[in-house]
Amino acid sequence: MSSQGPEYLRFTGHRHFSRRLTIATLTGRPIHISKIRSTSPTNPGLAPHEVSFLRLLEAVTNGSSMQISYTGTTITYHPGLIAGTIAGQGATEGDVILHNIPDTCTRGVTYFLLPLCLLAPFSKAHMNVRFSGPGVITSATETGDVSVDTFRTAILPLFGLFGIPPARIEIRVLQRSCAGPGGRGGGGCVELRFASQVRLPKTLHLNRSPGRIKRIRGVAYCTGVSASNNARMIHAAREVLNPFSADIHVAAQYDQAPLVPTDKAGSKRRLGIGFGLSLVAESSSVGVLYSADVVVPPSGGVVPEDIGKRCAHQLLESIARGGCVSQESANAMLILMAMGSEDIGRLRIGKEVIGTEDLVALARDLKTFGASSWGLRDVEDESGDIIVSVKGTGVGNVGRKMA
Repeated sequence: MSSQGPEYLRFTGHRHFSRRLTIATLTGRPIHISKIRSTSPTNPGLAPHEVSFLRLLEAVTNGSSMQISYTGTTITYHPGLIAGTIAGQGATEGDVILHNIPDTCTRGVTYFLLPLCLLAPFSKAHMNVRFSGPGVITSATETGDVSVDTFRTAILPLFGLFGIPPARIEIRVLQRSCAGPGGRGGGGCVELRFASQVRLPKTLHLNRSPGRIKRIRGVAYCTGVSASNNARMIHAAREVLNPFSADIHVAAQYDQAPLVPTDKAGSKRRLGIGFGLSLVAESSSVGVLYSADVVVPPSGGVVPEDIGKRCAHQLLESIARGGCVSQESANAMLILMAMGSEDIGRLRIGKEVIGTEDLVALARDLKTFGASSWGLRDVEDESGDIIVSVKGTGVGNVGRKMA
């Protein structure tokens, strides 16, 4: 490498791959990632979902460049400008970028949606992307991704706390799908329309008491199985939650399993069969949401009643962790705080959430990209929560001139 070339920030391993690329794109810092599954004897290098994410980044940015080694174990990425959906620069159908996900993908579509929603407020134009293909999984997955329903009801509303109007963000589920055999592929279709571009996110101050739970909402979904499974999941979840709250409403969604082409010419098969439940608890304190998400494993063998009870218990555990942010949305909120105006924002987080390996790695990554270290102090009450102070780096939207 020439000494006059860009100075790359260096990382190793495949963990937090999409998050590091997202922060690199936001900050404009080139990165070098090595030893990506280099010790794997069967599948070294980039996984199918990571290659698909790189193609997505290339479609929504202008001027990005990336070099991948022959074995796929090393990648250098030089970010470009976040362009969004601009005719002639990735938009392939009207004002929508079509992104096809291969059937070898084991990650849910929210693996792609979350980084896209972090980039979208800083894009030059609206961010309209349609995810389709045999690999789109809209349900929760065993690999740790939440369902589209949880993402839409528990994570997107939090963007309003940063001055990014959620009313101008829309997620359309055109075809639902659970994970296919072995957790691979789904055949769903999801469209994201993000029209809330801002000059700079507002400073967040969410360090008050989390308040008390006032309502519980949710979605039970089935694809390709009997619609009665929805009622069974809802009934089992209500048996657990009814003693705690009187205001509970869970919607039921039923879809046919999507038809996906097979290797044989002209033949198709049903894929993505399954069912699951998503629950979100809203607090009396504005902006405080807790979520839980459970789906039947691709191998089956679990009855709907077990899914309903498990999801209800997970929701109670999420509430019991305390703080003003759940484990599922903490990543997005802390990244937006770090990208905001050069002021100190504060967020109240439960000890069990801030102490996870994922958030510790996020703090280290942000510091590597030039952000300030987090300040931590105990809340002076019996909750045991932590106040996290984050100083914004003032990463603005270069594509927008108005405030």
